[in-house]
Amino acid sequence: MSAVADPPARTDLGRVAARGAGVTLAGQGARILLQLASVAVLARLLGPADYGLLAVGLVVVGIGEVFRDLGLSTAAIRTPDLTTRQRDGLFWLNVAAGTALAAVALLASGSVAAAFGEPELADIVRWLSSTFLLNGLAAQYRAGLIRELRFGAVAGVDLGAQLVAFGVAVTAAVAGAGYWALVAQQLTQGAVALVLVVALGRWVPGRPRRGVGLWPLVRFGSGLTGTQLVYYVGNNLDNLVLGLTAGPAALGIYNRGFQLLMTPLNQLRSPATTVAVPVLSRLQDDLERSGEYLRRSQLALGFSLVAGMALAAGAAGPLVDLLLGDRWAQVAPVLALLAVAGSAQTLSFVGLWVYLSRGLSGALFRYTVVTLVLSAACIGAGSLFGVVGVAAGYATAALLEWPLSLWWLSRVTVLPVRDLYLGALRVTACAVTAGSACLAATQLTAGWPSAGRLAAGLLAGLAAYGLAALVPVVRRDLAGVVAWGRQMVARRG
Repeated sequence: MSAVADPPARTDLGRVAARGAGVTLAGQGARILLQLASVAVLARLLGPADYGLLAVGLVVVGIGEVFRDLGLSTAAIRTPDLTTRQRDGLFWLNVAAGTALAAVALLASGSVAAAFGEPELADIVRWLSSTFLLNGLAAQYRAGLIRELRFGAVAGVDLGAQLVAFGVAVTAAVAGAGYWALVAQQLTQGAVALVLVVALGRWVPGRPRRGVGLWPLVRFGSGLTGTQLVYYVGNNLDNLVLGLTAGPAALGIYNRGFQLLMTPLNQLRSPATTVAVPVLSRLQDDLERSGEYLRRSQLALGFSLVAGMALAAGAAGPLVDLLLGDRWAQVAPVLALLAVAGSAQTLSFVGLWVYLSRGLSGALFRYTVVTLVLSAACIGAGSLFGVVGVAAGYATAALLEWPLSLWWLSRVTVLPVRDLYLGALRVTACAVTAGSACLAATQLTAGWPSAGRLAAGLLAGLAAYGLAALVPVVRRDLAGVVAWGRQMVARRG
């Protein structure tokens, strides 16, 4: 049986990973700009209730999406000697799961609408159910691109699909379609992404066969599916709680904060995972090199993404006013708290890479169950205080989960725990200082226009980071991040 593709030589992995990170970050940067434009434009055309209805529909459909993938995409990516027949088998498993889940969603749509007390949800869920089939068809094509380290192609697919979907949503919203503009955006993005990955994948699935060695892949994927389901429910408890207790308008307020901050953040962290997992999978027997990769990656994420989160938290008020308009002022405290949550999640992200790349799906599942209980307790307590209380509960859970994640992982595998803890603490100290300076500046300029307040806050925060760079250990960290960044854009040779 032929292999799907020959992986890059191990000696080239550092350069391939760095260049892949550069390409994906550039693509995600463009996607984030497009995402912010989408949020800003559509927030002026649609209301909180429109976003709340879609958010509930996506949460419900998203639970099924975990089962649709079955963990098989990750199984394909991390398998060094995947055969053509194995890939074909994985493709048909994903398609079968997608078809079955689409049928289940169609049948359950009425019950979902009744549970949330929103009749409109029935039709929303029915239409969104088609994404199961679209994503099932696309799953192994996309996994193949990632496995072959074709990160530029993956970035192009994501950006192209998002751009076309944005155009469709704006056109529909201007025409008065209401929440259907948001539904059309989701369907268009899935359809365009499918067309693009098939065109770039350059393979036609063969018929499914027995005896091709699928069981180890399915076993790994099934273990990961349980983890992904628990993780998904934990990450969406906030939306479920608000949808059930406060209604679509309150959920729409929360959702705008999430879309404004967490969606762009996820779009930056996702390609980091796309690059890291296949690389670390091939380095899992080289603990020294994999440990150095983890240390550098955490600092790079910290001094870029966490730094940005700190500034967003400090300047939440003028930022929301500029991007969404004054009728969305309630989003500001939600945004600030979500920035805290996003920072904590980012610092613990390298742990997820280790679980996935070393095949520790069982340990990851047990850890995720623990964090689900923790999230449920924090968000449940916060829900007593409304939208801001839920955001505070979400942030509290993330802050508690960060130190727990590395400790838990250290019990099942070898990794540089002490270095990761210390690096994260340095990042946190810098972020808190800069965020506080940013907040103080926006408060002192309260009478200024929003653009002026935002500029003052950003300048104060950046000045605080500049002062932090005078500390020798921070300066060494930053020098390492800069060197890592240069490697991203360096040409091979």
